[in-house]
Order: sequence, then C-alpha cells, then structure tokens
Amino acid sequence: MAQVEATTERVVAADAEDVFDALADYSGTRAKLLPEHFSEYEVREGGDGEGTLVHWKLQATSKRVRDCLLEVSEPTEGQLVEKDRNSSMVTTWTVTPAGEGKSRVVVSTVWNGAGGIGGFFEKTFAPKGLGRIYDVVLVKLAAEVEK
Repeated sequence: MAQVEATTERVVAADAEDVFDALADYSGTRAKLLPEHFSEYEVREGGDGEGTLVHWKLQATSKRVRDCLLEVSEPTEGQLVEKDRNSSMVTTWTVTPAGEGKSRVVVSTVWNGAGGIGGFFEKTFAPKGLGRIYDVVLVKLAAEVEK
C-alpha cells in the first residue's frame, strides 16, 4: 500500500490566531465551512480544538464515501491534526502568519492507499479530488474570517 497525499493552501486576509480559532471551532464555525461532500456532521466530544471528537461522512466521488470519526489534537501552535479512528487517514491544518493581517492555511491529508491497479488510480486521482474539496473549504474559511 502506497501512501497517498493531498495538499492545498490559501492565503487568507485575517490574523493567524483568528483563522486558527475558526478552524478549531468544531461546534460552530467548522460546520459552516463544509461543502456538500460532507454529511452527518456531529461533534461527539469537546468542540473546540484539542480533545474534540467529530464525525462526518465524506463523499469524495459518487461511489466513494468515507465514514470518519476524527480525534483532534494540537501538537504545535497553529496546527490542528485530525486522526480518523476508522482508517489510516490523517488531516493536518497548519496556520501561519503571512504578512500584516494575513495568514497562510495549508491542509494536508495522508492515508494508506489501496494496492494494485485500484491503488494506482487512487494515487493518481484522489489527491486532485480531495484538493478541490479542500479548496472550497478554504474559500468558505476566507469568507468567514475576512468579514
């Protein structure tokens, strides 16, 4: 099984602390940022960053739905890590200052891909598809924090 990685980023016109707080607000802001690819969103524990347990289903394609139960940690300042209890998937959100009143948000997801020909197609196409989904999340994040 090869590791598959999808990464995307955006510069947002808001302070890093405000951007991070919006991303870490699973019981409020985060649900507003999710496009139609996410369903059954539910905060099961916590709701603000470290210690949060959140559930959703991610439909990346018409045939592929992941049932995700994510444990949230904050290993370093400006970083949220979501580890899926149901798979090898780990998503890391990193928010850093990018000049006066701006932030760079990088979201990166890695998981152990399938083997064989299916794994080839997954490694080829899944990063692009997931990148497009996270691009929408980042656009919505920017709209939320740039108010």
